[in-house]
Amino acid sequence: MTDILAVFRSRSQAADCNSMLRMYGIPSNLVNTPKEAGTGCGLSVKIPQNMVARAKTLIARGKYSAFYGYFTMRF
Repeated sequence: MTDILAVFRSRSQAADCNSMLRMYGIPSNLVNTPKEAGTGCGLSVKIPQNMVARAKTLIARGKYSAFYGYFTMRF
């Protein structure tokens, strides 16, 4: 199973992004940013792999100044 994390440098922007994605029907969750990601505020938004394309479009439209990038997690 693979999930994608949207990594942020701001906890408030991570929370805002999570709310926005959920509003658009993407089942996202706030999670702790893994140390392997190498940066961030400690919170990331977990996005199911089958929703990544749509989520990336929405995140880009959000113009989050604290957005760092994406991190792939495999379980």
